Amino acid sequence: MLTEVIGSGGVRIGLRVAGSERPATAAAPPIVFVHGWAQSSLAWSYQLADPGLAGAHLLAAMDLRGHGTSEVPAEGYDSSRAWAGDLFSVLEFAGTPAIVVGWSYGGLVITDYLRTYGTAGLAGIVLAGAITELGRNRPGARTGPAMKAALPDALSDDLRRAATALTELSVGMAAEPVPGALAQQLLGASLSVPPAVRSALFRRDLASADVLAAVDVPALVLHGTADQVVDISAGEYAAGKIPGARTRWLSGVGHLPFIEQAAEFNSVLRQFAEDLSR
Repeated sequence: MLTEVIGSGGVRIGLRVAGSERPATAAAPPIVFVHGWAQSSLAWSYQLADPGLAGAHLLAAMDLRGHGTSEVPAEGYDSSRAWAGDLFSVLEFAGTPAIVVGWSYGGLVITDYLRTYGTAGLAGIVLAGAITELGRNRPGARTGPAMKAALPDALSDDLRRAATALTELSVGMAAEPVPGALAQQLLGASLSVPPAVRSALFRRDLASADVLAAVDVPALVLHGTADQVVDISAGEYAAGKIPGARTRWLSGVGHLPFIEQAAEFNSVLRQFAEDLSR
């Protein structure tokens, strides 16, 4: 089901919703998914369609402002408070406390929320191939060769340059080929994000050590050892800062663990949710 909420500054935030319509419980909290830079909620297709997750949890995958089905405002992309407010609205819709899963840039959006609201409304946090900082020499922002090769052309408004760079980045995301139809959907999602938005998301310089150290809910850091977009050291950094964080390193998996190893990813997420009730 497609729907929307009103985020920070009145911006319309699109959602893909699936799963249980039963009231949330401690054993079955809602799960909110936050995608990465120049992507969309379509990235979570294998999670929204998983019977084990959908049978027990309300699942809500948001489109970041400027992405997917969400509104494309002229501003807010450099504001932690704007990103936090968008996620706050999604959590209000899904119900709290909820598990929030952040992939790639989605991890930074989660730290924006933590910076603004702390862990209010959160049952747990999952960081999947995620960054938690942004800026030169930030350890929580380290990227891999595929991302480095894509920039700056992936930000260009020149079609040839952007399409070539984003295609190469899409191919480099996974350690093994993604099914053709989904791979093309993901590439289409990247191209549908306006160049100005793709650029604006990088115009921030954020450190998150104190924010991560203050997390007081269960956290799981999951990262593919073959991730060529976000270096695994960024995941190790987050895991080292969050008190008691669990880790799951997926051998030979790239930047799309929830697609490349969907069954294992979904199983780990279900187990994480079940453990929260204990």
